[in-house]
Amino acid sequence: MWPDRRVIDLFGIDVPIVQAPMAGPVFADMVVAVCEAGGLGSLPCATMDAAQVRRELGIIRQQTARPINVNFFCHTPAPFDADRDARWRERLRDYYVEFGLDPDAPTPRSNRSPFDEEACKLVEEFRPEIVSFHFGLPAQDLLDRVKATGAKIVSSATTVAEARWLEERGCDAIIAQGAEAGGHRGIFLGDNIVTQVGTFALVPQVVDAVTVPVIAAGGIADARGIAAAFALGAAAVQIGTAYLFTPEARIAAPHRAALHDEVARETVLTNVFTGRPARGIVNRIVREVGPMAEAAPAFPLAGGPLAPLRAATEKAGSGDFMSLWAGQAAALCRDLNAGELTRRLAEETLAQLARLPRDA
Repeated sequence: MWPDRRVIDLFGIDVPIVQAPMAGPVFADMVVAVCEAGGLGSLPCATMDAAQVRRELGIIRQQTARPINVNFFCHTPAPFDADRDARWRERLRDYYVEFGLDPDAPTPRSNRSPFDEEACKLVEEFRPEIVSFHFGLPAQDLLDRVKATGAKIVSSATTVAEARWLEERGCDAIIAQGAEAGGHRGIFLGDNIVTQVGTFALVPQVVDAVTVPVIAAGGIADARGIAAAFALGAAAVQIGTAYLFTPEARIAAPHRAALHDEVARETVLTNVFTGRPARGIVNRIVREVGPMAEAAPAFPLAGGPLAPLRAATEKAGSGDFMSLWAGQAAALCRDLNAGELTRRLAEETLAQLARLPRDA
């Protein structure tokens, strides 16, 4: 029934829909719901410590026997730069004063952790069927250990060069992440976001450049987008923003409200919240400080000094200082639970494909 079954067969799933591993909003309940609906549920581990990962994987393994994806960041953490941190805090000083906060008080450090020995041991213990990475791949010795568990290896590419690099290092499938995607860009062989390619230009180029299956990601939220991705040679899609509309998504009330507002039509790539380009809805801090703030410390250190501002304003229902991650297709999203969304997308896409001319 599907025009390309390579990802379905590779992962052992029923429908070629991958729920994006969005760190923060996604926990075991969403992963299980998507898996039970036939898609690939993905657990993001970048903002979890080992105990949290163990707890969530334990719940998932208890509630579904279907294949799962476990996702990790594999960036090199930036060393703390006191001068740059001081400049960033000075840039935010007026906001601290406005909300009655002490500009000189200590601030928390970001908790985004790269794939390491501890994470690798968890993979070896729980043996997820798929392990995916963002920002390239981990060190070869760790990658070899992941492969030894039998897991399929997946990572994101934002350029043809990145896709080739990933295939050369043994990825079983590649996510072609277009510029429309919400959240962090998977860029890792460079840092020029100005030249980033859109999904429907990137996908066919990556398909032509590699031999492994390609998963399209970015700006896909309905059957039309999924069908278009298949027409361009993708064997599956990865969907993020649409799953933020589900009740399983653990996002703050201001974030959920923004997704349903006209403001969701205005998204930008910004480094304000973490120090690395990520697409989100424009809010006050992005508009006034960014979107690409030269003063922001390197990833993931920019977020620490923003945390007190978020805490102070979120209490009043404001999303002015929080990361409102969203892709460019938020206006196409619907309020459904994660399982129903997965089933509806699959059914509607098959109907869409059935209406296409045979030679399309």
